[in-house]
Amino acid sequence: MIDEKEMLSMKIIHYFIINENYAPIVIKGIDDEVWLENKNNAYSIIRIVTKHIHNKEQYDYDVLKTKHIAKQIKRRTLDFSMNVLSIYIDNAYDIENQNLNSKYISITVNDDNEFKNNSFVSKSYKNIDKNFNYDNETIENFDLMNKITFDIGNKNLKESEKREKIMKSKLPIVTYVLLIINILVFIFMYILGNGSESSETLINFGANYLPLTKSGDYYRLITSAFLHIGIIHLLLNMYSLYIIGTQIEYFYGKVKYIIIYLFSALMGSLFTVALSSSNTLAAGASGAIFGLLGALLYFGYHYRGYIGNAIIRQVIPIVILNLYIGFVTPGIGNYAHIGGLVGGYIIAMGLGFDKEDKVSRINGIVISILLTIFMIYMGFIR
Repeated sequence: MIDEKEMLSMKIIHYFIINENYAPIVIKGIDDEVWLENKNNAYSIIRIVTKHIHNKEQYDYDVLKTKHIAKQIKRRTLDFSMNVLSIYIDNAYDIENQNLNSKYISITVNDDNEFKNNSFVSKSYKNIDKNFNYDNETIENFDLMNKITFDIGNKNLKESEKREKIMKSKLPIVTYVLLIINILVFIFMYILGNGSESSETLINFGANYLPLTKSGDYYRLITSAFLHIGIIHLLLNMYSLYIIGTQIEYFYGKVKYIIIYLFSALMGSLFTVALSSSNTLAAGASGAIFGLLGALLYFGYHYRGYIGNAIIRQVIPIVILNLYIGFVTPGIGNYAHIGGLVGGYIIAMGLGFDKEDKVSRINGIVISILLTIFMIYMGFIR
């Protein structure tokens, strides 16, 4: 027969993984406890502890260790609003009066009812009465353990299939089309104009020339993102578009990719209109490309359960370095970069990915609309 404490901990783990969509976190060097993560719940981290705490000194040391590990996770995932709920199973020391820090809550549970009726748990997980219900099980504990293990294994299998689907290589058709459009426009600028470096040619082909854009040539907010000033400018942007664009197309799909690209280009142009000098002439796909970086950053942060933290660690240094270069190098439109980055991140939030929670998607859409209205006001009305 399985120990009751072990069975209770398995039930709790089962509940959080199956019903609340938590995912296990591997913590090296930690025994007798399980760490689970779900950024969309009241407690980003759930910690189930089966080791015995005998006195205040042991508890204080355990809390100190927990905070240290949580800080490491915060830095790695950039989740600085992280709340941790530590659930001690069958604990001797009374910790109920020790919850002085709302970000690190500790509770003790001895059975199913104590877990379901705990004020911290019942307040944060509204459907716990329905979902945490093992009382009607008529099978032996060993069979129940097998059921719990099977459910968790099946959930992990589905998550693995989902991860494989995300990472499965697809032909990046939209990226190729965008590359071809940018290159053809560049060629036509030489054939039909006086070269891509000519201000006259840039203006004729739809560059974001602020006196004309503010006078009613609003199409320039988008067309300017397909023009480039010189072959080096074109090659650098097309290389970046190919590298980043293929990843966005894999992760978000073709339709969402197009929306992210165009909205990022629009936001980059709006930031330029609102914040640059009145006679600025701007062109280039870099605002849209920074938007793709923003979308990639959103994906890497919010779906690190599928692919780990590699994207976050790679994207942030690239963004910081390029923004720094933009600020110290004359002639680079850094306002377009910032606008594209912000636009890409928030529109990615609004579009979501797969079964993203509705609250985040609504927030992303609302923020995108409000930011667009605000930048139009700043650039054209104020």
